[in-house]
Amino acid sequence: MREIADAGFHAGELAVQRTAGVARDAARLSSMLEPVALTGGIAGFLSARTFLVVTGRDAGGRLWTSPLVGPPGFLEVLSDTAVAVQAAIPAGDPLHGLVAGQKIGMTAVEFATRRRVRINGTLTVSGGDLLLVEVEQAYGNCPKYIQQRTLVPGRPHRDGGDPVRLGSTLDPEDRELIRAADTFFLGTANPERGADASHRGGPPGMVRVDERGLWWPDYPGNNLFNSFGNLAVSPETALLFFDFGTGRTLHLSGTTEIEWGEPGRSGDDGHTGRIARFTLQRVVAGRLLPARETTHNPYPRNPTLTDRQGHVR
Repeated sequence: MREIADAGFHAGELAVQRTAGVARDAARLSSMLEPVALTGGIAGFLSARTFLVVTGRDAGGRLWTSPLVGPPGFLEVLSDTAVAVQAAIPAGDPLHGLVAGQKIGMTAVEFATRRRVRINGTLTVSGGDLLLVEVEQAYGNCPKYIQQRTLVPGRPHRDGGDPVRLGSTLDPEDRELIRAADTFFLGTANPERGADASHRGGPPGMVRVDERGLWWPDYPGNNLFNSFGNLAVSPETALLFFDFGTGRTLHLSGTTEIEWGEPGRSGDDGHTGRIARFTLQRVVAGRLLPARETTHNPYPRNPTLTDRQGHVR
């Protein structure tokens, strides 16, 4: 296993790859994790984006994932290794006042063409409407499970005077939003490598809510297991849900365990044998997304949901 271990994956990623039986397949893609220059296609893609999510820690060290929206150009490549984000994290968002000097993860998504790029690096400047990131990794992900949607600028955050709610439990409206979601973002962290922001998509209902908390099946992907690899060494987790029609956001912070079992068992819609179970610790809910959806087309190959007995719903 020496050749695979030298590929740039950390111990958690390697452990999950081995358990899933895809270590050699993952090793063939290890060059994706190498430092890259932000030139050419990646630079052009980032400069045209209007939607970004960021995973980082608040002043108390708790992990959160938050959205940032701006006009084309608000995400600016300054050099081969530096990116500027010219947008303010609004008051009420759990990452408002994001502290510089920490490692953060970001994902830029173009929903209309089902494209995304993940960026990991160190936040060197944070103030006003500017975040400056020294990039360590930047790589594209496949279009799987991205629902095609068009977003346009919405009304300012907290429109209509709706307050931001802080708590540690879900209310009925939160549960309804989660059960209706076909998209969410997963924030994880590795004690040595830093934070990561990952897109997750599927049919509405992919995230279940029961008496034990939230859980969702893992779907087949690129076999890198960046998020699950982080969870294998640190359970801390940040989830971000949206109602793209109203701008309502739901930030959740807690822990996640990976449950391995028989592929195709009840709830394992992706037939991978992997289910993620989230335990809630903190909630921030409000209308903090300054964008609204105008068109929507589901990903054509979303897995089919199954019920508790494993039958198609």
